[in-house]
Amino acid sequence: MLRLFRYYQIDIQFLTYSLDRILQTLSPKEISIRVRYHETDGQGRVHHAQYLNYFERGRVEMMRSMGFSYKSLEASGLMLVVRKMEIEYLFPAEFDDELTLTTTVEHARGARIRHSYVLLRDVDQQQVVIAKSEIACIDRSGTVRRLPEYLQG
Repeated sequence: MLRLFRYYQIDIQFLTYSLDRILQTLSPKEISIRVRYHETDGQGRVHHAQYLNYFERGRVEMMRSMGFSYKSLEASGLMLVVRKMEIEYLFPAEFDDELTLTTTVEHARGARIRHSYVLLRDVDQQQVVIAKSEIACIDRSGTVRRLPEYLQG
C-alpha cells in the first residue's frame, strides 16, 4: 500500500509540474512600449512595418519570462522564423504614445508556434493592432526541426 501511495504521489507531483509548465508557457506576456520618433512615418504615426518589430520583442520577452533566451536557442543551432503573419491595423499609434503589447501562445507543437498579439494604447485602452503569427523552428541549414521540449505547449 505504501509503495502504491508513493507511486501516485510521484505521479501527482509530475502532473502538477507539467501543468505548471503548460500554464507558464501558455500564459499571456505583457510588455510596455513607448513609441520612439524614428518608428513613425511622415504623418507622425507608427510605420506599419514597425509593428513586426514590436511583435518580435513580445515573443523574445515571453521566452525570457519562461527562463530561456533566444540567444541560447540560436547557440544550440536552432532558429525561430516567421512563416506567416496576419495583422489588422485598427487605430493609429503616434510618437510618444505608451502602449501595452500582450503576446499569447495559441498553439505550440511539432515545429510551429502560433501567437496572437493585442496592442493597446495605455491612455484610453484603445486597440491599435491585433495580429497572429506562425513561427517555424529550423536549423542553420534551413531544415525544419521540432521545437525544443521547453517550447512545446
